Amino acid sequence: MNDRDLIIILFDYYGELLSDGQKNYFIDYYFNNLSLAEIAENFNVSRNAVSKELKLSVEKLNNYEEKLKLYSRDKKLRRLVDQIKDDDIKEKINKILDE
Repeated sequence: MNDRDLIIILFDYYGELLSDGQKNYFIDYYFNNLSLAEIAENFNVSRNAVSKELKLSVEKLNNYEEKLKLYSRDKKLRRLVDQIKDDDIKEKINKILDE
């Protein structure tokens, strides 16, 4: 998995902890594939401001994962669930994990 994929996954876990502006810039950059210049123009800010906020967002997401480890724990738990042989139990656990 590359860094970009990991950052997007971490956004799924911790994105609500970012400011509204950071979320908007992140979504436009990582999901809508807009350039820094396009985002800056859309929000009437400098390209440098967008770049700084994106960098800060990535740092925050990594910091949240470092402290809370939600993604790491989820990954470990899913690996353990995959080892369960009873399909009915496995399905029920996966349903809970996906909520």
